[in-house]
Amino acid sequence: MNYLPPPNKQLYYDQVWALVREIPYGKVATYGQVAKMLPQPESVSDEDYQLSASRWVGLAMAACPVDVPWQRVINSQGKISERAEAARQRDLLAAEGVLFSAGKVGLDEFQWRGPGLCDEPSQGRLF
Repeated sequence: MNYLPPPNKQLYYDQVWALVREIPYGKVATYGQVAKMLPQPESVSDEDYQLSASRWVGLAMAACPVDVPWQRVINSQGKISERAEAARQRDLLAAEGVLFSAGKVGLDEFQWRGPGLCDEPSQGRLF
């Protein structure tokens, strides 16, 4: 499948990095979630954006500056995508208190909801 590049790659990457910098310590977001929180470029159709946006976020994360907490972006299954830095990403997340079960992060517990949204589960804990 052919993916379109972002019409203004640097602008899009800057938007991705700014948003990822907002993900709190001990929380994660998915590539698709980050893409949905960003404004869709005007020159890109809805269909093309849906097909390409998650990949654009992944490309932005692969090129991010050192001050971007890249480890907090994972795939939609709650897994770390296979790549050279996968073990380091897992270690960094574990150091933040993010727990893995069967190789996955529990998105119900650790997923960031977005800027200004409550990250606590809607149901209180019993214990």
